[in-house]
Amino acid sequence: MLNTIEHGTRTDRPGLLIVHGLYGSARNWGVIAKRLSEDRQVVAVDMRNHGLSPWYETHSYPDMADDLAQVLQGLEGPFDLLGHSMGGKAAMVLALTRPEVVNRLIVADIAPVAYGHSQIEFIKAMKAVDLTRVERRSDAAEQLERVVDDPTLVTFFTQSIDIKEKKWRLNLDVLAREMPRILSFPEVSGQFDKPTLFLSGANSDYVKREDRDHIKALFPQAQFAKIPGAGHWLHAEKPREFEAAVRTWTA
Repeated sequence: MLNTIEHGTRTDRPGLLIVHGLYGSARNWGVIAKRLSEDRQVVAVDMRNHGLSPWYETHSYPDMADDLAQVLQGLEGPFDLLGHSMGGKAAMVLALTRPEVVNRLIVADIAPVAYGHSQIEFIKAMKAVDLTRVERRSDAAEQLERVVDDPTLVTFFTQSIDIKEKKWRLNLDVLAREMPRILSFPEVSGQFDKPTLFLSGANSDYVKREDRDHIKALFPQAQFAKIPGAGHWLHAEKPREFEAAVRTWTA
């Protein structure tokens, strides 16, 4: 079972399950999850090979969807599902294969397609950090800044270090080996005909206009919205706007 962090209590509104992206964790979503829990229960998960969840030898989307189904089966439904990037793909696979366990779906800045870019350089950067010299997160950040240009990503990556144990809370070897699967999207024959929102950063090119016909074939009720001034990490770059969009759409 995946590690979860729960916010708020059950109300007469559907709960919300938040699924982070690659290299993320439930803790990354703490502020947004807490704010969204003012009138509903919100649960954030650590995906397999991330955070405090178990490590496995595989990292496929069917496996991740099964993990999420187990979490939802242990919760008092119904639950809306919000997934960002890798987590959005896992959420889509769950919705397509097990539509009965998902109430509504929010997909944050990702499409059900394969991507050509790789995230492997970040794994190499993290593995190059000398954890024996890390007494605080700033020590790791100083090392990462030499090879990672984006300071937002440096801060994001250092949140996955266990300072006391001097280790990554990421199964970097498996994530590297499974990168082709993470970048792909499996062939799924199902369809999710419940309300679905594709929420993207206006400055991001992860969800292209030419993807919309394919998205609509899988998610007939799909709606599309963009957050101005935000890129792929839209929830981190524009947290209040992101929160407002989610709150408005699920009202």
